[in-house]
Amino acid sequence: MNKRLGVLLSGRGSNFEALADSITANRIPNAEIAIVLSNREGAPGLDRAKSRNIPARAIPSKGLERETYDREVVAVLNEHKVDLVCLAGYMRLLSPYFVGAFPNGILNIHPSLLPSFPGLESQRQALEYGVKFAGCTVHFVDENLDAGPIVLQAVVPVNDDDTEDSLSAKILQEEHKIYSEAVRIVLEGRYKIEGRRVLHTNGRSM
Repeated sequence: MNKRLGVLLSGRGSNFEALADSITANRIPNAEIAIVLSNREGAPGLDRAKSRNIPARAIPSKGLERETYDREVVAVLNEHKVDLVCLAGYMRLLSPYFVGAFPNGILNIHPSLLPSFPGLESQRQALEYGVKFAGCTVHFVDENLDAGPIVLQAVVPVNDDDTEDSLSAKILQEEHKIYSEAVRIVLEGRYKIEGRRVLHTNGRSM
């Protein structure tokens, strides 16, 4: 039986599309995207999901307290029997309720080498700080911002002539690669968590 993914997004959904392409190409075997949800009506990622015949809907978050909103989202994810939640440009901090509903079952992709430059505009932060290398991180999600145990990272060089746009484009290419790889590792149970460290294994931990 296929493992079922729930993808949460707020914008264009390029990481969602990378995951969908990897499932189609069997780079993530025995998996399917069961539902795509957005906190923003009109998010382009919803249309991209519908064009692939993947169920997609908006649950507007405006005016709702965090846990109240998260209870609605978790209910829909459970309705679709989701095994793993993948955040793909989802611009909300999850409540402890949400995190508790999917223990070690939520992944996020962030465009920096965490713990450096969490939060918004990570690429701009990296350029302003003057780092020579930037990158991206796939991590488990806890109730803190960009702070959960790290599954995979990828590094890109920062050139003297890089702009926020050019650096973002380089990082995004790596995001699309390592997110799919991390999802496969987690779905196949090829990891164990010791403290903050995610150790990769050959067996099943789930």
